[in-house]
Amino acid sequence: MTRPIVLCADDFGLAPGVSDAIAELIAAGRLSATSCMSNCGDWRRGAAILRETVARHPADVGLHLTLTDHAPLSPARGLTHGGRLPALSRLLPRALARGLPAAAVRDELRAQLDAFEDLWSAPPDYIDGHQHVHLLPTVREAVVDELRRRYPGGRVWVRDCVEPAPRCVKRGVSVPKALFISQLGRGLQRLGREAGLPMNEGFSGLHEFAAGRPFRARMQAFLSGLGARPLVHVHPGRVDAALLACDSLTAPREAELIYLAGDDFATDLAAEGLRLARFAELIAHTGRASSAPSANSGSIR
Repeated sequence: MTRPIVLCADDFGLAPGVSDAIAELIAAGRLSATSCMSNCGDWRRGAAILRETVARHPADVGLHLTLTDHAPLSPARGLTHGGRLPALSRLLPRALARGLPAAAVRDELRAQLDAFEDLWSAPPDYIDGHQHVHLLPTVREAVVDELRRRYPGGRVWVRDCVEPAPRCVKRGVSVPKALFISQLGRGLQRLGREAGLPMNEGFSGLHEFAAGRPFRARMQAFLSGLGARPLVHVHPGRVDAALLACDSLTAPREAELIYLAGDDFATDLAAEGLRLARFAELIAHTGRASSAPSANSGSIR
């Protein structure tokens, strides 16, 4: 018997080299989900390619809510700097101090959902956040409220980034980052459970993208000791002029692409008794999660 996991590639729509690589991996059965940046330059072109791909090779397609570095789709008054969304280094401390403008966050979320639906002609299967912004105070409240208003009945699931500390430490990959993101995610976990939103249980894939340890070794760690409904996120892509012009994460994407497209990845999945699956299969495999919070699900206030 094998266990299902969601393997999700972030940043579809960021640049052609990223979008095309993700579509190829979905077609090859090497991904089961991708998160789309509907405010970025390649979303309009890429959406048509992705639609054709998932029609033949089904995968979950979600919104990668983007509140950093790129141009907004709404006025985003009080949130932007020089007509662009702020760097994470500016957004994060402001969010933790509960200083984000709630109306601007709500309006930008709605604008990105509208842009997604305009080309996809359907709601996203799920919502997560570029640089994990959906976990932040004010943003997480907007996400939960909008999901309840726009997609009632738990039609759209949410990426839960909480991972028990012992698993983060045992993996030994970017442990401080993994512990920070997990703690930051507890507020969204609590809100999502209270709202009855479907969420994954188990999250891995965080690393610093630095050279040194081969990506295969990192991925082997990410695939070990998974939760009940696990999600692993990755960032494959090819470096092109569009990517160089808009994002600092470049060469590591190609290393991830090479591994995910190769035989080693299939070997590593089999070694852990895992198979790629859409989120609905995870729910069918384990049953719907209780809306009651767990004993260790405190939140950052």
